[in-house]
Amino acid sequence: MSTLVTGAAGFIGFHLSRRLLADGVEVVGLDNLNDYYDVKLKTDRLAILQREQNFTFVDLDLVDTEGMEKLFQKNSFQQVVNLAAQAGVRYSLENPKAYVDSNLSGFLNILEGCRHNRVEHLVYASSSSVYGLNTRMPFSVHDNVDHPLSLYAASKKANELMAHSYSHLYGMPVTGLRFFTVYGPWGRPDMALFLFTKAILAGEPIKVFNQGKMERDFTYVDDIVEGIIRLLPTIPKPNQKWSGAAPDPGSSPAPYRIYNIGNHSPVKLLDFIALIEKSLGCKAKKELLPMQPGDVPATFADVEDLNLAVGFSPDTPLKKGLEEFVRWYRNYYKV
Repeated sequence: MSTLVTGAAGFIGFHLSRRLLADGVEVVGLDNLNDYYDVKLKTDRLAILQREQNFTFVDLDLVDTEGMEKLFQKNSFQQVVNLAAQAGVRYSLENPKAYVDSNLSGFLNILEGCRHNRVEHLVYASSSSVYGLNTRMPFSVHDNVDHPLSLYAASKKANELMAHSYSHLYGMPVTGLRFFTVYGPWGRPDMALFLFTKAILAGEPIKVFNQGKMERDFTYVDDIVEGIIRLLPTIPKPNQKWSGAAPDPGSSPAPYRIYNIGNHSPVKLLDFIALIEKSLGCKAKKELLPMQPGDVPATFADVEDLNLAVGFSPDTPLKKGLEEFVRWYRNYYKV
């Protein structure tokens, strides 16, 4: 038996694969190594994973239906963690088709593979972006999320709906995870922390949207991984108290659950920048700009359900996490 991790050369997929391998799990890592961002960063992550005897890399795109069918038939996956997706809120305004291909068609192939090959548990990445126009804080999995602000967010909401339908129809145990602003070493170059660090060290201005009046629930990647590791053996059970008269979006009469994984401690964007400046020993030149389309002013995770289910709440202090990122960045880019 082995575990399939899709998006294994990606940021979270890389860290999760390393943790699984360290725990003695046999990992099949799938990635298509697309050029959404620097492919070298992906191949360097992958090179670290390929040093491990229990790691097998598969260069495959989720939308390759025939290839995905063969992959599932060839392997007896006990569990699947789907982290492969076309990421990025802003890019979804430029290239919407990429999100339909990867996040919808590709996810359907994951669901079909799990359905036909008796996978014990499918865990997949959703996103805090599904909360969209919701303003009640903290964001709860028991609140409706019907007003996404970007196609990326809509595709993640669609994943949750698709997963629920398969769980209901075929009794598939499925768990969806809404990640909140993940950061850390080996992070994505399109994320704020990476962009800010690169610009500050180069003496270039950083773009600060909504005049800096933003708050984010920054979550260290190791905490995301710990949440996934704890949830993998936690097979969701039907909620016997679920009622169609008062439907709970976070559970179901099917073996289906949704969890937030966030630091449950939102930080003001200007405070975030100040901590980066302190870690770098450099001051930032700020270019204050209006809110971007698709953005939300604040995110804040309610993680009570996660804590009740597995006894864990992310708690890595932002200062510590930023120092770890800066240490990696300086080393990797020789800055």
